[in-house]
Amino acid sequence: MGRAFEFRKARKMKRWSTMAKTFTRLGKDIVMAVKEGGPDPDTNSKLRAVIQNCKSANMPKDNIERAIKRASDKSQGEYKITLFEGYAPHGVAILVETATDNNNRTVANIRSYFNKCNGNLGTSGSVEFMFDHTCNFKLKTEENIDVEELELELIDFGAEEVFLDEEDQTILVYAPFESFGALQQKLESRSFEIISSGFERIPQTYKTLTNEEKEEVNKLLEKIEEDDDVQNVYHNMKEDE
Repeated sequence: MGRAFEFRKARKMKRWSTMAKTFTRLGKDIVMAVKEGGPDPDTNSKLRAVIQNCKSANMPKDNIERAIKRASDKSQGEYKITLFEGYAPHGVAILVETATDNNNRTVANIRSYFNKCNGNLGTSGSVEFMFDHTCNFKLKTEENIDVEELELELIDFGAEEVFLDEEDQTILVYAPFESFGALQQKLESRSFEIISSGFERIPQTYKTLTNEEKEEVNKLLEKIEEDDDVQNVYHNMKEDE
């Protein structure tokens, strides 16, 4: 199995440890999807994918419907996606994805976290090249399915890794970021039950640190992840397996 498998194994469910944080992130995803493609999931594939993620996270149906209604209101502001790049102590590269309705606030907050934790907020392009931007799908396993045959079928639609997660008996599909639409369409046409889907940035290489050095880096990561404007945080520190 390849890098996507190892990446997921190391990070599995580490983010979004609190339900409130998860729901906040998903609520923003709903708003952005509705603003882009309308409130009908039947005609808005991005919204359809977000609703699948909401259900996977056990977000109540009422919360989902309220978020869609709120997003349809013209008074609802738009969220801007911004990517921050920088270094934690000991040369660990960090990417921070944010969704904000106040960019000045978000910039100030992210910069302060780096400064207070001996990090360095970099310029655009300073570390992004160290990560591969990928998409992923988590599928319900079908009876008697041959994962290798499925992988061969999905390669034509951009898939690079298809493997069985034996812990929860689901199938995971990884592909380049730009293959998301084609794969979503293919999986839906095959009537696969998509449990969740999303995007990740997988480090091309990892930095190995001592336990004390990891503690320094984790202080910065925790501060960043607690910020309400932050959607995702990625780094290339090798984590404990």
